[in-house]
This record gives sequence, C-alpha cells and structure tokens, in this order.
Amino acid sequence: MSRIAQAFDSGQRSVIASASAKAALLTLALPLAACGAGGFSLQKAEVDRSIITASAPSSSAAPAASDQDSDQTTIGNAVSSADIKELGGQTVPWANAGTGSRGAITELVELKDGGLTCRRFSATRESFDGVALYKGELCLAEAGGWRMQEFKPL
Repeated sequence: MSRIAQAFDSGQRSVIASASAKAALLTLALPLAACGAGGFSLQKAEVDRSIITASAPSSSAAPAASDQDSDQTTIGNAVSSADIKELGGQTVPWANAGTGSRGAITELVELKDGGLTCRRFSATRESFDGVALYKGELCLAEAGGWRMQEFKPL
C-alpha cells in the first residue's frame, strides 16, 4: 500500500472515531439538559378528574348467593346418594357444572337418633370466589326424601 493510501486510511479512522465520540457525548448531555430545563415536576402535577370509576352494581351479589344455594343442593345430592358402607371413610368428590364449583365431601357418617336417620359431613367448595369449608347435616324426611338440616361455613 502506498504512503498516500496509508495516510488517507488513518485520517479516515480518526474522523470516524471523532464522530463517534461526539455522538456519545451528545447522547449523554442531552438528557441532562432536559432535566435542567424545568421538565416534569411532582409539585406541579395535578389529579386527573376526567376519569370516573364506580363500583359494580349490588345486583351482582345475588348470583353468588344462588350459586352457593345450587352448590349446597349438589352437595346434598352427593351425600344422600353415597353408599357409606362401600366408601369406608373415603372422600366423595362433587362438581356442579352449572356454577363451575367443585369439592370433596369428607367425614361422612350416618346417625340414627330416635328413628330419624341423618348424615353428618364436612365439605369443601372450590369456586371462582375462593375455597371454603362447610359442616352440614342431611336428614331423611317422612316423605322419603332427604332434607338439609344444617349447612354452615367454618
């Protein structure tokens, strides 16, 4: 390579290096200049009153109660149809396709008191609103159907 070409090549490199240094310096200095120019200030910030929010209507609580009633009926049906002798202490799973809830029935025992046949149980309820544990008692009515005597959350 000739001396002229070598001189031109090294001069071009120094021009490129000089331009890169200037660009880096400008990139660092520009944000600092913006901060010093009186940009955003928390003391000057104001609340945006144009945004309005509200709570959900109170009628939304009614479906949750009806879902729980529907789940209580499903649990009662599972308790009344369970064969306690065959279960041998195992849990009885239940699910309600209408509400999407599910759970398990445990501690299922049958008691006979004064000619009245009842079944006591514990049940879990897993739904979109959380997991809950219930205690209940289902008794055989005179007409041959089962009736929920007690069903309360723990």
